[in-house]
Amino acid sequence: MIYKRPGATPDKVNITFELPAQFWAERIYLVGDFNDWDTNATPMSQDGPDGAWRVTLTLDAGQEYQFRYIADGQHWHNDNAADKYVDNDRGSTNCVILT
Repeated sequence: MIYKRPGATPDKVNITFELPAQFWAERIYLVGDFNDWDTNATPMSQDGPDGAWRVTLTLDAGQEYQFRYIADGQHWHNDNAADKYVDNDRGSTNCVILT
């Protein structure tokens, strides 16, 4: 799931990226344009009673950001709640979030 909320100022949006607890992994990271596709920059954490993986970012409003999830440093996953998808240069697709 992806949850969008207004940021502290009109030019920002708070986006919570969430994966269900059924994603069995030691570590999951959110990777995308917003962190230069750094596979270690944005870790997700399991919190709350449901055990879901979550991370919240504050992003610029009115933009498109490509992203994916990487589990245990090797397994890439897309989010079925993305606003759209685009082909990437690795023969698969990236998710896109519209802010």
